[in-house]
Amino acid sequence: MENITGDAALDFCLRLARAQAAMVRRLDAALGGHFGLSFGDFMLLNHLARAPGGRLRRVDLAERQGLTASGVTRTLLPLEKNGMVARQPDPRDARVGYAVITSAGHEMLDNAMVTAREVSAELLRNSDPAQLDALAAVLGSVAGMNLTNS
Repeated sequence: MENITGDAALDFCLRLARAQAAMVRRLDAALGGHFGLSFGDFMLLNHLARAPGGRLRRVDLAERQGLTASGVTRTLLPLEKNGMVARQPDPRDARVGYAVITSAGHEMLDNAMVTAREVSAELLRNSDPAQLDALAAVLGSVAGMNLTNS
């Protein structure tokens, strides 16, 4: 396997950052317009829905979101206020708190998922599915995750 040059790696990172910003803008606009959710809110609900028991420790949620612990707390507040997420203490350790997706959160996520899929398909309409699989593997490697814990 050939090593990637610094210039090629930097070019990829710059293009990735620009593509990520464009995708987030489009998803924010669509999800916000239809559901009042940001793409970050959508991702948070998706992480919770995919977690065992629909709950994650706040620190684990922060790691998956790429946020600090205080950042995830600020993100959770409006979702808690709207009844989509609830707090759950750990009965064995008072220092540990969980974020739990509620039935309203599941319903919102299910509805928003349709829009997110449509926007994502539109954004990637000219892409080769085989290339997307390879790119997903590269991005998973960069993010330090395998395809099963995404």
